[in-house]
Amino acid sequence: CLGGLLTIRGTKKVLQILEKSRKCAQNMSKSPSSSLPLLQWPYCLRRCSYCNFNKYISREDNDHIMTECIQRETETLLRLSQVSCITSVFFGGGTPSLAHPSTIAAVLQTVSRWARLSDKAEVTLEVNPTPVGKSKLEDYCRAGVNRFSIGVQSLQDEDLKILGRDHSSHQALQTVEEARRLCPGRVSVDVMFGRPKQSVESWENELSELLRVCDDHVSLYQLTLERGTRLFKQVLGGEVTVPAEDVTAEMYRCARRTLQQRGFLQYEVSNFARHKAASHHNTSYWKGRQYIGVGPGAHGRFVPLGEGGVHREARTQTLEPDVWIREVRQRGHGTRRRIQLGHLELLEEVLVMGLRMTDGINHEHWEMFSPHLGLREVFGTSREVQELLQSGQLILDDRGLRCSWDGLVLLDSMLPALLVELERQIGPSLQRDHHTDGSPH
Repeated sequence: CLGGLLTIRGTKKVLQILEKSRKCAQNMSKSPSSSLPLLQWPYCLRRCSYCNFNKYISREDNDHIMTECIQRETETLLRLSQVSCITSVFFGGGTPSLAHPSTIAAVLQTVSRWARLSDKAEVTLEVNPTPVGKSKLEDYCRAGVNRFSIGVQSLQDEDLKILGRDHSSHQALQTVEEARRLCPGRVSVDVMFGRPKQSVESWENELSELLRVCDDHVSLYQLTLERGTRLFKQVLGGEVTVPAEDVTAEMYRCARRTLQQRGFLQYEVSNFARHKAASHHNTSYWKGRQYIGVGPGAHGRFVPLGEGGVHREARTQTLEPDVWIREVRQRGHGTRRRIQLGHLELLEEVLVMGLRMTDGINHEHWEMFSPHLGLREVFGTSREVQELLQSGQLILDDRGLRCSWDGLVLLDSMLPALLVELERQIGPSLQRDHHTDGSPH
């Protein structure tokens, strides 16, 4: 059940609260709108040295097969979720800008057949800023895309080579310029810090250069050394060095200051926007809304109402494209794993994702998921949480629960104490209610 449960005495009162929680869960599960992270296009021309995403180098031209299967899985999962309105679509990957614009148009047409695609829906496509990617932008717009996310990553050509990127800084800037011409105010750029040999000073200069040409949205990502990648092996073997942790921390602080000075508001750990250009799609994740994942390796969170479900599920699609294609052709979808989210697991996601936003979690939003135990009841009495509040890193007030400006940098170190307290408060009440209801422990 999605509703929270109070620890109380008396069977009658327990049943009343359980019934109220059940109705709350039903109301939430029938939410008429959803985000659709379409499509997970799994193919790339080559693998970047730092990347461990689910991506593959296509051995043959099977765009038509992939398009057909993405359309079919889209139909299946939309029918299963019974969502009536789609508020955003995100084409990620892989490299979705390798897909033909007709693929994008076909998928959006399928969405429109099985749900209402809002006139104001945000339709984003991730773009690799190569000449080929740039040349297709206008056709993508005609297909229905109205927002671009450009993977610039760096304006240093030597760094782009180390990262295994297949574009130059000049090509990236040209792509950003063309995207801004086509979708003014709706272009995001991705840029990476903590790269090999990078200094705080060089990063500050690079970011300033990027801000002179970028649009109204910037996503910052710290380079992460993922086990099994080429870059991980190079660093492990001493061929390449990356900045120390304290240096990358200063790079992040420097970026926040610089972006703020240029009129960008930070609305999430890694995301900054001006002129109200925050990503609607990503905000849906952080606010715990339902979303449907389509394509190899895609993830989703929704209630399968079409088969009588009342609980939200975490769903993962099959990773390997060839296997996923076979499964979609056989049964209409390639869902490999589905896990029913319990009350505690759902609240954990709401907490972890919500605190990534600078606005944090307001009381009304929390009560949608936990109508009987509010933020103050869950977190207001813990000694560990009180220490975070007194330090000024965490704020719990009439607005809700959120990190301070300085605390947002330390979110990862604060989450363990918050999650322990959440489990301490929620876990026992769930066990007691199961026992009262006659269910086994």
